[in-house]
Amino acid sequence: MSAQWKDRTEAGSGWLVRFIRWLALDVSPGAARMLLYPITLYFLIVRGPERRASRRYLRRVSGHAPSLFDIGRHIHTFATSILDRVALLSGQASRRTVRVHGTEHILDAIGHGHGVLLFGSHLGSFEAVRAVGLSRPDLEVRVLMDYAQNAQVSAMLDALNPKARASVIDAGEESTRVLLQIHETLSRGGIVGILADRPHAGETTVPAQLLGGRIELPVGPFRIAAVTGAPVVLIFGLLQRDGTYDVYFEPFAERIAIRRGSRDADVSVWAERFAARLEARIREAPLNWFNFYDYWPDEQN
Repeated sequence: MSAQWKDRTEAGSGWLVRFIRWLALDVSPGAARMLLYPITLYFLIVRGPERRASRRYLRRVSGHAPSLFDIGRHIHTFATSILDRVALLSGQASRRTVRVHGTEHILDAIGHGHGVLLFGSHLGSFEAVRAVGLSRPDLEVRVLMDYAQNAQVSAMLDALNPKARASVIDAGEESTRVLLQIHETLSRGGIVGILADRPHAGETTVPAQLLGGRIELPVGPFRIAAVTGAPVVLIFGLLQRDGTYDVYFEPFAERIAIRRGSRDADVSVWAERFAARLEARIREAPLNWFNFYDYWPDEQN
């Protein structure tokens, strides 16, 4: 499942990455928005797997068969989020109105000298995590991500803002080193963001229910939380229809406990709780779902 997504992402992203970068930096905001429509049309016509994944997801979340226009809106929302991501990291965040809700859940923990784990997802923009760190030099914010999984996009974002690379903890490194970096950041009262909705190829997973079907969530984020003992806050950065963003921070767990004798059962409980909150936010802004692959493994076309 994850390998399929990785292959599709790398297959056609080179020219698209360069085009998006040009739009964000060298074209007026209005013109850039207009030029997203040819990108949307490209995905509708050429990228069959993404188009079909969008159709299956929209049918699941809405309860009826989506039109081609619905699928186009979904893809266009994704393209818009990428353009905004580039603008955000290049220091042009003022192009978008961003409303932030629930920062007290993070600041309270940091105020008591504790680091915080932020669990995010491919629902809306996770870039808000790095944006917090880049705009607040008094906060240490790092993001756990597989740097090689989407190397072209990562390289472009790093070129836009060199500080962005320093904020990454590379999940592709040896696991002990990764955990040490997370622990050190948390011990300094820092924030570590983790995408908790999409497993990497070969990663251990746990089943959960989402939108009426079974999905596979990565076990890693829950194990990291249990080992570090850090409080967990969820983050959702949702792009609204009017082009503004609402970024929500919501408390999830003061501490995730996984008992030695019942690890699978305990992880399952936390995975189901995460999936429930993810589903609630999906229903608030369904076009923000950016997992364009067969996310429900048992789903039929």
